[in-house]
Amino acid sequence: MTAFAAAIDTLFADPNISREAIWRAGGVGAGISVRIVWRAPETVTNFGSGRFLSAARFLDVRLAEIPALESGDSFEIDGDLYIVQGDPLRDGERLIWQAEVRPE
Repeated sequence: MTAFAAAIDTLFADPNISREAIWRAGGVGAGISVRIVWRAPETVTNFGSGRFLSAARFLDVRLAEIPALESGDSFEIDGDLYIVQGDPLRDGERLIWQAEVRPE
């Protein structure tokens, strides 16, 4: 295990940083329990002369827990359902999936 992998495991084990979620491939089935890091940054989009503020929703999940993450997969977080939209990306070390999600 590399130092990066050990650090990622430590972050995902910390209840102050990560939380439990249920992942369902294709959004169906019983799902499996995974740890995620939830991110909801505000983003600014410029359109013409206007600037628009919107809340984006992202989550990170370890590849060790989900080897293949795809658009249409779902995560249940604290009873709320979120659908992966777009193609999830892997980090440079290939340890974490980074996915944008939308509420269902």
